[in-house]
Amino acid sequence: MGSPEADRQKAMAAVQATFDRYKVIAAQRPKDHIDFDREVMDELKIVDAGLDGSVAYELYMAPNFSNLNNVMHGGAAGVIFDMATTTALCPIARPGFWEFMGGVTRSLNVSYLKAVPIGIKVRLNSKVVSVGKQMAMIRGDMTSLDGKTTYCTVEHHKVNLPVVPDHRLARIPWDDEFEREWKDVKSKM
Repeated sequence: MGSPEADRQKAMAAVQATFDRYKVIAAQRPKDHIDFDREVMDELKIVDAGLDGSVAYELYMAPNFSNLNNVMHGGAAGVIFDMATTTALCPIARPGFWEFMGGVTRSLNVSYLKAVPIGIKVRLNSKVVSVGKQMAMIRGDMTSLDGKTTYCTVEHHKVNLPVVPDHRLARIPWDDEFEREWKDVKSKM
């Protein structure tokens, strides 16, 4: 552990690396192919992260997240939370342990407390509560920017899977630091 600010920067770099890798992989897809989660990944803005497995974002509630009542669609909340909570695993990942995109969802339980208006920015907070070799549980919430209104909460259970082999080919600058750090850890064991 370094200084609190150095730890924060390292955690934010780990989260950003997932976004960078996602964009490299998405760019390799056919031009007319739009992944269901792409818009969320394009629009989430990292605000904070911690080596404890926490991450915070801001997200603009664009019209394409709406339902006919002109509030956020519940299904949109599922995709938003899936991506925002999964990335909380990034600061605790290591080779063979919750690498890129953290496996698959086992369950995603969203509690809707108040309608989210379209046209506002919200804050998403996620925190890894429990993580093991095969399973992880992350909790999160979606609030107003000032934190006074909680729109919805989530409990996300994940199952770890190996990284898709083609995804390993999408190298980004973070990979060198990630591998060097864990090589240093192994050499000290």
